[in-house]
Amino acid sequence: MPKRVDHAQRRAHIADALARVAAREGLHTVTLRGVAAEAGVSLNLVQHYFGTKAELMHAALLRLERLSHERWSARLAQLPRPVTPRALFEAFLAEALPTDGPSRDFHLVWTAYATLAMTDPELAAQPFVEGPDRLERQLAEVLRRAQRDGALDPRRDPAAEAARLLTLSHGLGTSVLVGQRSPDAAHALLHAHLDEVFGADETGGAHGASSE
Repeated sequence: MPKRVDHAQRRAHIADALARVAAREGLHTVTLRGVAAEAGVSLNLVQHYFGTKAELMHAALLRLERLSHERWSARLAQLPRPVTPRALFEAFLAEALPTDGPSRDFHLVWTAYATLAMTDPELAAQPFVEGPDRLERQLAEVLRRAQRDGALDPRRDPAAEAARLLTLSHGLGTSVLVGQRSPDAAHALLHAHLDEVFGADETGGAHGASSE
């Protein structure tokens, strides 16, 4: 009986190979042939699953995004219940900063993709900003719930605050990548901003309101 092929697993394997090449040598160096060699598969197989390099790059970006969300969820699973909005954002920001291999690779590849898309119409045509847009909407909804529960000042705009937090984390992540500041310094700035948003207390929580 022929062996059953897991196509999703093969696509993920190839996308992971691209991410490794991009993190090691730069996204601009990536070729389908190089990804095939990294993945240990034929060029024809890569082309079977991904018609163009832009399509493969976008798939790798989505894969990195999904893995990042899984790591964020794992951090949340370790927290006491109920998880406060402040604690949820602490977990998100801890994952968002490039302080280890996986988070560094994600930040590095996404930033490189965005830079290349500025001058490459084929890359720009891929809906790569949908990921940050989804995340921004998700964070805004957490802030709306926090507001309804009394954990966030009703005068604050949840959508604007989510945009500010996401933009701040992206900018600080880049500053860590290029060595402008240390991860600890970036964390301190993010924590100070969360103090402004939620108000500081001894536990770092947001007045005990649940995000669930």
